[in-house]
Amino acid sequence: MGANADKRGYLCEDFRLFHLKDSRAQQLEDHYHEFDKLILCLGGQVTYVVEGVTYFLRPWDLLLVGRGSIHRVAIDPSAPYERVVVWLGRDWLERRGGSDTNLAACFELARQRNFHLLRLDPEQKLRYMAAIQELEEALRSREFGGALLADTLCQQLLIQVNRDILKDRTAEQTDSYRVDPKMEAVLRYIGAHLTDRLDVDTLAGQFYLSRYYLMHRFKAVTGYTVHQYINQKRLLRAGELIRSGVPVMKAAEQSGFQEYSTFLRAFQNTFHASPRAFYGQSDMKEELHAVRDID
Repeated sequence: MGANADKRGYLCEDFRLFHLKDSRAQQLEDHYHEFDKLILCLGGQVTYVVEGVTYFLRPWDLLLVGRGSIHRVAIDPSAPYERVVVWLGRDWLERRGGSDTNLAACFELARQRNFHLLRLDPEQKLRYMAAIQELEEALRSREFGGALLADTLCQQLLIQVNRDILKDRTAEQTDSYRVDPKMEAVLRYIGAHLTDRLDVDTLAGQFYLSRYYLMHRFKAVTGYTVHQYINQKRLLRAGELIRSGVPVMKAAEQSGFQEYSTFLRAFQNTFHASPRAFYGQSDMKEELHAVRDID
């Protein structure tokens, strides 16, 4: 990949549903979104890598990819890949949730666990099948209250996902994913210490690894260098802080940038906008990639 993962997709609605089926071989590069995303695999042979963990999807597996989670997908063309993809705006999630009902909690829990897969049992499959069908019908409807019904059904879908992830035991099915425990520990450490000094030598010393092994293994597992990953995560955190109203210089400092000029150059290269312009936009305007490229 290049110096940074690419941001893909542009969500102007509260949420958006795609039901896609194709047989094209795809190997999308590392990328991220500024919205949360559910991927329900209905068929095909698909491998996802989310934050360094590799998932081998089966039909009716549900993958939760939170905003800012760097991921990539590889699709085997020998079998048609059918999936339902739901893009969810974080503002919408916050508006629809209550003080004790955070609809985005499932994505936050997946991020904390660094495990993003729900493998549904037969009863759950029927429940999600019905929920997706109802939501698709409501989104197509021109009848009275169609949009309101779709909004309600999407909330119900998120409530179900949150309930299921709290009692999920997919992580015990070791054939569903592959992870390097040492690199997972490194990724967790980076996420918890973005404001600290972070470089190859520091991390190698922290985890008793040789410098060469860390660089080689980190790139093999995640697809990007240690420096690229740290820089990207700091920029994503800075973007979230700026959007929440934190002054730009303070956001840079709280994200681990020591030099403001370095931060500005990196921010503009990544988001293609100044921090001030970024704050003024409800969502970064980016052309939607072709439907066939929606992973």
